[in-house]
Amino acid sequence: MKIQTQNRPDIGHVADLIKDIPIAMMTTREADGSLASRPMAALEMDADGVVWFFTSVPSDKADHLDAVNLAFSDIDGSTYVSLSGHGEIDTDRSHIERLWTPMARPWFPDGPDSPNLALLKFVPDAADYWDGPNSRMVRAFNMSASVAAGKPIGLGEHRSVTGLSDDS
Repeated sequence: MKIQTQNRPDIGHVADLIKDIPIAMMTTREADGSLASRPMAALEMDADGVVWFFTSVPSDKADHLDAVNLAFSDIDGSTYVSLSGHGEIDTDRSHIERLWTPMARPWFPDGPDSPNLALLKFVPDAADYWDGPNSRMVRAFNMSASVAAGKPIGLGEHRSVTGLSDDS
């Protein structure tokens, strides 16, 4: 995923955490109230913290973008990020062409000119992240120490960031 320099420092660290995690699980609330999740390939995080994806219109998810969660996981790096916000459909052809990647061709065989191709713009309102030590050995030692002590020891940083969009 391409990461632009962030306009706000509070989302800058989040951007650093997810820059090498190419797939997010996107969860939306369906019309019946149930939750539906699907893997989505993140294309870019722009300077405002907006995350961009390709999508097909019409699609089930395009009708349910008022509440969206993105979950990024890097098990080997012990990094987990949850972004909550909302989505919007964007059909700006120049933006689609700028973000186009041949990796999307299986879903959009006509390339950036595919008739159902659109952008899904995810606008974050809040972020939670858990960033543990990168070394498995250190994580294993800290977990053992935590079990022995009966409290978390050196298991990493957890932080919540709110008010990320102008809408919130």
